[in-house]
Amino acid sequence: MCIFGACTVCVLHTPSQWKLLRQELLKYLEYFLLAVINGCQMSTPPNRTEAMWEDFITCLKDQDLISSAAPEARSCYLLTKTAVSRPLFLILDDNFYYQSMRYEVYQLARKYSLGFCQLFLDCSLETCLQRNGQRPQALPAETIHLMGRKLEKPNPEKNAWEHNSLTIESSECSSEASLKLTDLLLTALENPVKYIEDNVEQKEADRIICSTNLLHQADQMLRRIVSQTMKEAKEERVLPFNLKLLAEELNKLKAEFLEDLRQGNKKYLCFPETTNVSDAIAFFHHEKDNIVQKYFSKH
Repeated sequence: MCIFGACTVCVLHTPSQWKLLRQELLKYLEYFLLAVINGCQMSTPPNRTEAMWEDFITCLKDQDLISSAAPEARSCYLLTKTAVSRPLFLILDDNFYYQSMRYEVYQLARKYSLGFCQLFLDCSLETCLQRNGQRPQALPAETIHLMGRKLEKPNPEKNAWEHNSLTIESSECSSEASLKLTDLLLTALENPVKYIEDNVEQKEADRIICSTNLLHQADQMLRRIVSQTMKEAKEERVLPFNLKLLAEELNKLKAEFLEDLRQGNKKYLCFPETTNVSDAIAFFHHEKDNIVQKYFSKH
């Protein structure tokens, strides 16, 4: 039995708000899992966003997983025969473009010793834009471009918890791809994540948090540097056309620099021991100055 849950990024929320909503949705999923695992009724979370909870309940009802709560017992829901059948697969359909988003789901699987796997549908940016344009409520093209730049593909070599991952072309519907997907699901089902009480996973979580904080700090500082540089260029009366080119080059450098930090490719940071923001910013200043000299000498 497969349970399908689809999540769509809401562009009306800030990243921090969206993170809270995503975590709240995972909490709802945990309530359902507890009911399935323990063979009991599904209770209603005391702290919840009413509209979001109702959508979650509707999703479960539409798939015949729970029955409507009795008027006198609105705080709990009965599981149907469908929900307690085995095997049971939960499919979370979302872009999960940051590995930290996927790691939250992995932690939930580990907490209850459940199987966990990832299917990454590799799709070109052009195809994504085309498909998005055909949606009833299309996202802004810039949002798709932004996600494309920020997307962190599964990396089993770097992250041990992503070892059970499969990447296929989104347009591929071959029998070979179907067999690989079936094998992925069976492997996850037969090899549930073991809950080990040591600090290995905590260290991994801390590493992700540290990396995220580093990127956030670097992004904020680089934005200020670019803004200050453009202000100085205007004061130096750099021609409007050159101002535009300068801004494009600086923003491109900033994007490449942050990507280098995120991936650890060391394209710009040529010294492996460079791990703090101050050292990273110093390298950025050097590259930035090389660009600025070209335009300041043109006016």
